[in-house]
Amino acid sequence: MLETNPASDLSLLQRAYVFSAKVHDGQERLSGEPYLIHPLDVAATLAEMRLDEVTVVAGLLHDTVEDTLTTLDEIERLFGSDVAFLVGGLTKIAKMEFTSARVRQAENFRKMLIAMSKDIRILLIKLADRLHNMRTLEFVPEETRRRIAQETLDIYAPLAHRLGIDWMKRELEELAFRALRPSEAKELEKKIRLGRKARQRYIDEVLSILSTKLEDARIDAEVTGRLKNLHSIHKKMEQQGLGLDEIHDVIAFRIVTAGDRDSVYAALGVVHATWTPVQGRFKDYVALPKPNGYQSLHTVVIGPYGERMEIQIRTADMHRTAEFGIASHWEYKEGRAADRDAEQKFAWLRQLLESQQGVEDPHEFLDTLKVDLFPEHVYVFTPKGEVQNLPRNATPIDFAYAIHSEVGNHCAGAKVNGKLVPLRHTLEDGDTVEILTSASQYPRKDWLEFVVSGKAKSRIRQSVRAAEKTRSRELGRDILERELRRAAFSLNRLLERGELDAIARAEVRGGSVEDLFAAVGYGRVSAAAVVRRLKLEPAAEPPPRRARRPRPSSRTGVRVSGMGDVLVRYARCCNPLHGDEVVGFITRGRGISVHLKDCRKVFELDPERRIDVRWDEDVADPRSIKVRVVSSDTPGLLASVTRSISAAGINIEGARVTTAHGRDATQLFELTVSDVRSLNAVMQQLEKIKGVRSVERVRG
Repeated sequence: MLETNPASDLSLLQRAYVFSAKVHDGQERLSGEPYLIHPLDVAATLAEMRLDEVTVVAGLLHDTVEDTLTTLDEIERLFGSDVAFLVGGLTKIAKMEFTSARVRQAENFRKMLIAMSKDIRILLIKLADRLHNMRTLEFVPEETRRRIAQETLDIYAPLAHRLGIDWMKRELEELAFRALRPSEAKELEKKIRLGRKARQRYIDEVLSILSTKLEDARIDAEVTGRLKNLHSIHKKMEQQGLGLDEIHDVIAFRIVTAGDRDSVYAALGVVHATWTPVQGRFKDYVALPKPNGYQSLHTVVIGPYGERMEIQIRTADMHRTAEFGIASHWEYKEGRAADRDAEQKFAWLRQLLESQQGVEDPHEFLDTLKVDLFPEHVYVFTPKGEVQNLPRNATPIDFAYAIHSEVGNHCAGAKVNGKLVPLRHTLEDGDTVEILTSASQYPRKDWLEFVVSGKAKSRIRQSVRAAEKTRSRELGRDILERELRRAAFSLNRLLERGELDAIARAEVRGGSVEDLFAAVGYGRVSAAAVVRRLKLEPAAEPPPRRARRPRPSSRTGVRVSGMGDVLVRYARCCNPLHGDEVVGFITRGRGISVHLKDCRKVFELDPERRIDVRWDEDVADPRSIKVRVVSSDTPGLLASVTRSISAAGINIEGARVTTAHGRDATQLFELTVSDVRSLNAVMQQLEKIKGVRSVERVRG
């Protein structure tokens, strides 16, 4: 620390170490190591990232409030308000009760996002904490290990990428891949190890050629070469449907120049003069930096022996930003960005928080958060020449919402490069986009089928739900008014006398008359039931309704909260299975539709139509579930897979196998399964079969 910050308060660090050792004394991690090892490793990572002593001290103390009897007041008294604020921002929401682990996860992320918007160091400490937890993941039970690894891949690795900390992003992805796909990781590593010597000779040859050429051009630069990480290679193999031998650019070379940005373009000239560039594979992130401040030139060339290879070219300053990200732009003692330019580079954080405003549903929050953290972006221009970065495959509607919510809400058309295009048109790098608006235009539900940005999805859902609620209120009022008229009641007179207020409170759990109209429109409350209450007690406060004990619905194994026997059907879009986390939706005339809680369709439906459902523990209705197995095309492997399924007592209704010459085999099984626990158990057994690359449940 003294090398990067000679003015560091070493006494503060020493006191924090002694305090952490004292309060964690006697605690052990699952590995059997003293718990103190964890905060020490977190603090060491933060010090390596060249962060200030306040951040390192908070790293030493980050678990003290959550895992010991220490209070935030005590932290503030002993170590100051800055340290206390950082530790408080890292402390999970431990005392609140939640309906599920996913809801708790969502609320913890929401709390962290709000806290990190005030001080980004909170996220840097959290990333260091997650990195050490991932490094010791083998000591965690398998189910927890997979959950943590998936969360890391979905949230923390993209966050590290958005902060520009490339080395951490790569390591988190690698560790998560090894935890989620252990057999595939081992097989891929084995194949790579077989060709390691030849690959190293190739790297040495390229480095020698590049160094000589750059020296001849009098460009002072350092040249390095490395094999891309397993996760990156595997992702490319899956996306392109290729084997390892068919993936050419698995080696990445980097040129770091000692000069300014002009030296970068000079080095690019040397590279392209030496080897033929691949058309369409050049990216200039120097002129157009990524949202996280990353700058570099990327090019792919045909190198020695006709092999494709990727080369990145950047200055030493650009390289420092790529390695340390926001840490190289932050004045920690001031708690602000070191300069206005750096502050603009991390404006994405404010945009991320803005896009989450008004998203109350925790499952939707996680869904939109993952979308917004997706690292691939496209750069487009406004008619005034201002750059907007959007997720890959963005449409004019995504662009409109990025400009302003009202522009998105009233988007009626778009011009791209001066030509009218459909609203579902996919934008490309360099497009100039002009949005045409109309006061009579409002968001449509079908927009959700093609927009990609979290902000656009969130705003469209809010608008569609508000419109649905308004229509349901109008419909409910009309239905109730007709029913009341048949019973010789006047709706207007009842409203004037306030006689519907008590009925509304009883029928809609303390709701208003407007809520009662909506409930009638949705089908939650029948108009006839309202009339019956009026006839029984026309002007008196009706007695509170007795909660009815939930009963099984239609022998489906699902209990519907607060309702009698009703028609229940499983949504085809996600095909829930007994034991999954589920939610019900009231459908007009078709009973209750049961969805998985993380089903994408759930976020498009009005929360007012949502109803609690749970599985009946006494009834596990066998259901048809599809499972996809991807494996090497090896004789006898299909027999091993079917034997493993049969041994688990699961019936195979149907199977379809497809193979590509010299590539993987894809086996699609239709299985009859009683519950999700049985399904997960057989999937884990299939993953252990030699040659099986992936096993996944097919939704819908």
